[in-house]
Amino acid sequence: MTTSEQTLATGAWELDANHSSVNFTVRHLGISKVRGRFNNFETSFVVDESGTATIEATIHLDSFDTGNEGRDNHVRSADLLDVEKRPTLHFKASEPVQVAEEFEVTGDVTLGGVTKPVTLEVEWGGVQEFQGDGKRHAGFSATGSFKRSDFEVAPAVPAAMLSDKIAIELDIQLIEPQG
Repeated sequence: MTTSEQTLATGAWELDANHSSVNFTVRHLGISKVRGRFNNFETSFVVDESGTATIEATIHLDSFDTGNEGRDNHVRSADLLDVEKRPTLHFKASEPVQVAEEFEVTGDVTLGGVTKPVTLEVEWGGVQEFQGDGKRHAGFSATGSFKRSDFEVAPAVPAAMLSDKIAIELDIQLIEPQG
């Protein structure tokens, strides 16, 4: 059965954080890419009777992780992310979406009081029972990008040092509603 022939159960799907990730890539000095992830995030994915899903997500910015403690602490500081003033990044889809093998989700990203639209390209991996917990899981991969300047992040840092464009990649597994 292909993913387009599968249906998603109605209700609130639970995030499987152990099999999910929120990753980013940013160019440094225009010559290389720095990759990292956010280790703490939540999602809300609710499927209604018509089969459409409402989607929201919150990323806790203090969980920024590139594997380099000194760099990570600097990025969390007021020089860049300023996690004390901007503790989270929130995404909310503009409208319910119909899940297909490939689809787009457009929504608003709010960071530190600034809200801008962002579109994600999403690939649905389908639904499969996970023998580890005996429950059905759905998998999604999404990619997109935004400009840090749109959210007033590190305005004093020139784009020649740190790219204005931040690429994001999400791999999300959700657990089917039980009962």
